[in-house]
Amino acid sequence: MNQPLYQQIFNDLQKEIVDGALPVDSQVPTEKELSQKYQVSRITSKRALTELERLGLIYRVRGKGSFVTSFKSKKAAISKNSRILFLLPFLSDLSVGDFTKGLNPLMQENQLEVMMTTLDFLTNKSAKEIMQEFDGLIYYAFTVDPHLDLLFELSLKQFPVVILDKKIYELPFPTVLSDNFQGGALAASHLIAKGHKRIAYLFGEQSHPQSVRQRYLGYLEALDKANLTFHTTLDTKHTILDTLLTYINEKRVTAFICENDLVAIQTMNELKQQGYRIPDDFSIVGFDDIQAAALVDPPLTTIAQDFHKLGEIAGATLITWLTAKEVPQDTAYPVSFISRHSTKEI
Repeated sequence: MNQPLYQQIFNDLQKEIVDGALPVDSQVPTEKELSQKYQVSRITSKRALTELERLGLIYRVRGKGSFVTSFKSKKAAISKNSRILFLLPFLSDLSVGDFTKGLNPLMQENQLEVMMTTLDFLTNKSAKEIMQEFDGLIYYAFTVDPHLDLLFELSLKQFPVVILDKKIYELPFPTVLSDNFQGGALAASHLIAKGHKRIAYLFGEQSHPQSVRQRYLGYLEALDKANLTFHTTLDTKHTILDTLLTYINEKRVTAFICENDLVAIQTMNELKQQGYRIPDDFSIVGFDDIQAAALVDPPLTTIAQDFHKLGEIAGATLITWLTAKEVPQDTAYPVSFISRHSTKEI
């Protein structure tokens, strides 16, 4: 499950560029410097820089090195009347973070109009109509099957589409998503460091989407590194949430990693209703860092997705496609650990 070495270098440099740690026109580390820092070959570091250049994040000056690109310089390559369609599952869904704070400023800067609506917008639309009305599409992959035919037809027409949140392996579109594997490992490592040995991964629904599976695999890796054999089984016939109290008694669980914050909050409420105290009796970690995570009692320890950055990167990826006329690379953006009060040492 470890990512290629060049991808690690690529992700680290991309994060520094997007975060502003490497500002516009600043010099990026050389192939030699990257090789020494990451203990890799020059070929590996060169590939990372080549991918950054393909994405339009850096430019190279012969004899001087590589430098950070400004998206401002690409405005002229985009039509002033360009329209982008941004599709989300539900516009008021609190379980989905706010991507617009990162996306909208970049789009306004590049004079791109964004129409944001729900996935239902595609129900009665053909690929031809989408191509006539819009210049590009950002698609949050909440569900794919109902729109797979349309998306595939758009791919055949080489229409720019950026997929958000989950990789759709049947389609050749670039994906922008959080590093869910890293998140699962971070959550498990935190609980292991606090002395927990029987840590369950708590699923909230019977179908397990790609993001949840990646979080689960990260959890398994952390347990394996700590030589802990107990783990929750992914292909359980019934969700553990449905039989929570029975599961606790049978497995002697002391901590839970939940597939998302909503499942974590629901679990906390159910346990408190049964007289248990969080974190005195059980430690709980969520995922997403939605607004409610900081407001529950106790405030939820969680793994944060940077929705603002994800929105910004999705916009930057689409702009690159529109200007360079080349399909950009996938991006897995790092998550971060948020320590609050729902976990404790045992």
